[in-house]
Amino acid sequence: MSLEEYRRLRKNNNSKKIKKNNKFLAILNKVMLTVVVFLIGLIISKDNASVKDFINKNIYTPTLKFTEAKKLYNKYLGKYIGEKESTKEVFTEKLSYSNLNLYKDGVKLSVSQNYLVPSLEAGIVIFMGNKEGYGNTLIIEQINGVNVWYSNINIKDVKMYDYVEKGALIGEAIDDKIYLLFEKDGQFLSYKEYI
Repeated sequence: MSLEEYRRLRKNNNSKKIKKNNKFLAILNKVMLTVVVFLIGLIISKDNASVKDFINKNIYTPTLKFTEAKKLYNKYLGKYIGEKESTKEVFTEKLSYSNLNLYKDGVKLSVSQNYLVPSLEAGIVIFMGNKEGYGNTLIIEQINGVNVWYSNINIKDVKMYDYVEKGALIGEAIDDKIYLLFEKDGQFLSYKEYI
């Protein structure tokens, strides 16, 4: 190995180390900024009753939604730690069906065999499992706060707490029907506004 090759190899290794250090510093900066903002909030709220009421009303509430928190975090702090850019093939389809009938608290859609089910809106997966009377179910909490139940489907390439885009592939119909339910704050909603 010549001296020039050695210097070039050493320079490449140093640039890789610098890139790794820059990523680490970026993550560390985000964590430190989050801690500082949190501590400032605690200090301000300690003696100010109106700030305490605001925090209790808007933060310490059981109705804080995953999608709202993620949207705020991304807006002010960027992508969350560990999030990777997706390299999956894009699937952006719209819901299509041949017939629609009311079914329990939702609606039953007649679809073709092996129909690929798209997400109606962007949101976060909050449930995967079996629901009595509906079968295999995936629930997505949409950005608008509505939880959509996609039932009678084989779930595809989706895990708990995944963020899915509008039109993304979430599953395949088990037979020629899928069930959709729309729920917000514990109340089932009419499908007419969402389909």
